[in-house]
Amino acid sequence: MSQIELKWTDEEVASEGVSKKDLVAFLQENGSNAFLLAHKLNGKLASVVKTAKKPALISAYKNLFETKQFRSADEIPASEVKQEKLAEASGEEKSSKQAPKVEEPKYTKKVTKNGAGQRCPQKGDRVSVFYTGRLEDGTEFDSNMKPKGRKPATPLVFKVGTGRVIRGWDEALMTMVQGEKATLTIQPEWAYGQRGVEASGIPSNATLIFDVELAQIE
Repeated sequence: MSQIELKWTDEEVASEGVSKKDLVAFLQENGSNAFLLAHKLNGKLASVVKTAKKPALISAYKNLFETKQFRSADEIPASEVKQEKLAEASGEEKSSKQAPKVEEPKYTKKVTKNGAGQRCPQKGDRVSVFYTGRLEDGTEFDSNMKPKGRKPATPLVFKVGTGRVIRGWDEALMTMVQGEKATLTIQPEWAYGQRGVEASGIPSNATLIFDVELAQIE
């Protein structure tokens, strides 16, 4: 996506008719990864809505159109962009006749329970996922597997393969079938890299371990 149209006027976006949830959902759907990080809008929709202030969201909404930092159809990870620039600076030549280099996966998957489904999700499919994330030392930093009071556990729902989650998740989930459970060990390059996530207790360059269940494919 290279350009989008203004969805709300200044008056509309400041009114009660446009909620914080509306703004966050729009920004996450249309902002680039760099834009979301700069405005602290990356993460689960409900969590961002809970912590964000509407004036800041309105400012981010206006800034998105001022800077035109829209999400591209297929954003290239920053680590790959850096490697490409280093190669050009060192005088390495690329031949258009050479076959494209296959990138080595930056995760491993261990199936803990076979699924009953017949197909793996494709890019853009909506999936429902239960998960628990922890660091290598066993410290748990996030989970949606536990019920909240009397309410049952709620899965995370998103379109897989579209950059809404870390790349390790996108890549691994598209190898699973419905009902499958697995343990994913994701290297920093396909997790949160050097930036980490301080608010969640994820340090810089952390290898992350997730127990995941692909509950549903839509």
